[in-house]
Amino acid sequence: MYEWILPSLSEILAQNQSSVAECSPDKAERQWRVSLAATEQLLLNTLAIVSPDTTQGLVLAAPAPLFSQPRLTQSLETVTFTAKPFNPLALMPFQMRDAISELGHANASITEEIAPHESVLPLLPADPLGSEQFCLVFTDKFRLVLVLATHKNGKKTFSFSFEPEVVQQAWRSLGARVMLANPEFFARLDASVQQYSPVAPDYRIMMQFSQLLLQKLTEPEDNKEWGIGTGDKENNPCPIPHTQSPIPNPQSQNPDVELLQAFAHEVRTPLTTIRTMTRLLLKRRDLDTNAINRLKIIDHECTEQIDRMELLFKAAELETTSSAKPSKTQLTPMSLDQVLQQSIPRWEQAAHRRDLTLNVVLPQQLPTVVSNPMMLDQVLTGLIENFTRSLPPGSHIQVQVIPAGDQLKLQLSPQFGCKDSSKTATPATPPIRKALGQLLMFQPETGTISLNIAATKHLFQAIGGKLIVRQRPHYGEVLTIFLPLEVSNKPKSGAKT
Repeated sequence: MYEWILPSLSEILAQNQSSVAECSPDKAERQWRVSLAATEQLLLNTLAIVSPDTTQGLVLAAPAPLFSQPRLTQSLETVTFTAKPFNPLALMPFQMRDAISELGHANASITEEIAPHESVLPLLPADPLGSEQFCLVFTDKFRLVLVLATHKNGKKTFSFSFEPEVVQQAWRSLGARVMLANPEFFARLDASVQQYSPVAPDYRIMMQFSQLLLQKLTEPEDNKEWGIGTGDKENNPCPIPHTQSPIPNPQSQNPDVELLQAFAHEVRTPLTTIRTMTRLLLKRRDLDTNAINRLKIIDHECTEQIDRMELLFKAAELETTSSAKPSKTQLTPMSLDQVLQQSIPRWEQAAHRRDLTLNVVLPQQLPTVVSNPMMLDQVLTGLIENFTRSLPPGSHIQVQVIPAGDQLKLQLSPQFGCKDSSKTATPATPPIRKALGQLLMFQPETGTISLNIAATKHLFQAIGGKLIVRQRPHYGEVLTIFLPLEVSNKPKSGAKT
C-alpha cells in the first residue's frame, strides 16, 4: 500500500529489494555519500571524452544537483526536483546578482529560463518524495537509481539498483509527477529518457562500481560499521553499502571542524544550483554577447568556489578521522601527465586573472606516481589558487617538476616584478595571514580565506605526498611537493617547457 497516490522511489526499491533495512541517520547518509562518490567516478570512467556541447546522459536528482565535476556538468543534462520552491536569484552572492541584473532586458528571459519547469521541478507539499534524496542516472552504458529516504520514526534507509526494470519504474513514478505539473515538459523529458535504452549493464560496469565502493571501506572500523564479514544483522542493521566520505564521530569533532563542514556544505549546494541554471541559459541562442560573457563569468566563479568548498570539506573530514598516524585515502598508480594536461591551462588562467605569469617546466617523460586520482588534481589546483592569491600583480611563478630518487618533486617558486636575474631583486614581503580557528587562515589584503599550512600538509599526506614550505630571501614563499613514484619507474633526465 503506497503512502500517497503515487509511489515514492524508496517504496519502489523496497518492493524489489528484500535487503533494504532501516538504520541510524548517520549510517544511511554515509552510504548515500559513498555511493554518490562511486557513481561520479563511474561516470568519469565510462563517459567518452568529446566536445563540451555533446550530451551523454541525463541525471534526475533531488533536492539539489549532485555532481560538480566540470566534465560531468558539461556532458550530462540535469533536472532537479524540490519540495521547497525558491527564488534562485536570492541565493546568489551580491556580485553575481548584480551581474545578472545588469543584463537588462535579458533578465526577464533568465527568470523564465530558470523557472521550475525548465531546470527545477516542484513537488507538491503532500508528496512523500519531498523527504527523499535521490539520483537517477541514464547513459548509454548503464541506468542507476539511488535513494536516501527519511521515515517518520526518524530512521533512514539507503538503497540502489542497476536493474533496468526497477530504474524504469522509478522513472515512471517521477514522470507521472512531471506530467501532472507540466505535461509539455514531460514530453521533452520522456524523449530524453528514451534515448538511453533500458538494457542490463555490462558486468564490468558492476565490477567497477563495486571496486569504487570498496575503495572507501579500507579502514577496519568502516568494515564493522557496514557489516562486512559479520553476517550479524542485529548488530549491523544497515547492510547495504554506500557514501562519499566517512561521517565523523560527533564526539571526536571540535566546533571549528563542525562549523567548517556546515559552511562548506551550505555554500556549495546553492552555488551548484546556480551554476546548473547558468549553463542552461548558456545553451540558449537568443542571448547577446554581453549576456553570454557575464553568464560565463558567473559560471567560472561558481565553479571556482565549489571546488574550494569541496577542498575545505575534505580537509575537515581528514581532521575528524586523524589520529597519531596520518590517515590516507585509497592510493593507486596513476598518470601524472594526464592530470597536468587538464590542470595546467586552469593554473595559467588563475595566474592571468591576477596579472601574473606562470611557466611550467616538465621532464621529457613524466613517470607514474602513486596517489589518489580523485583528489590529486583538486589538491594541487587548490594549492596553486591560494599561491597566486598571495602574490602581488606582475609576479612570475615557475612550476618545476623533477624526478628526485624514488619521488617526483614539484616546486612552486615566485619571482616578484623583475624577471631579469642580472638586476638586484627586492626582498619579498611575506603576505599577512591571520589564523581563523584551527584550520583556516585569513589574508586581510585580499580578503582570501584558505586552509592553513598544517591542514594543507595533512591533505597532501592523505594522497601519499608531502608538502614543504620555505621562506627564502628575494623569492618569498617556496612550496615543494613530493609524490612517491611507482616502484617500476626509472626517472629520466631532460626537461621541456
